[in-house]
Amino acid sequence: MTGSSTQGIKTVLHPVSDVAKAKAVYAALLGVQPQADEPYYVGFEVEGQHIGLVPGGGAQGMTSPVAYWHVPDIEAKLAEVTAAGATVKEPVRDVGGGRLVATVLDPDGNVLGLLQDR
Repeated sequence: MTGSSTQGIKTVLHPVSDVAKAKAVYAALLGVQPQADEPYYVGFEVEGQHIGLVPGGGAQGMTSPVAYWHVPDIEAKLAEVTAAGATVKEPVRDVGGGRLVATVLDPDGNVLGLLQDR
């Protein structure tokens, strides 16, 4: 393989139990107010990074932050990483706005996110 087949980590999602408290902390940390502020998701954009807060993320199986690697072809990358030994945790799904996401587990059980914007 020549060159990188990802566009880097540009999105990190954090599960939170109290979205109002978390929103205040992340706004203070990042120095900006959220661009998306819904009961089900709060998102901040800063310096080319997207930081998301997922209320009740633990109920969705999120036990820690998940970094999402942006890729041009999520299906191809999912096939590539599973062939290399990763296990699918969450298959490709559309989360709206033309964005596709999936998660895999590396051999040690770490969660890796994949994200493709169409």
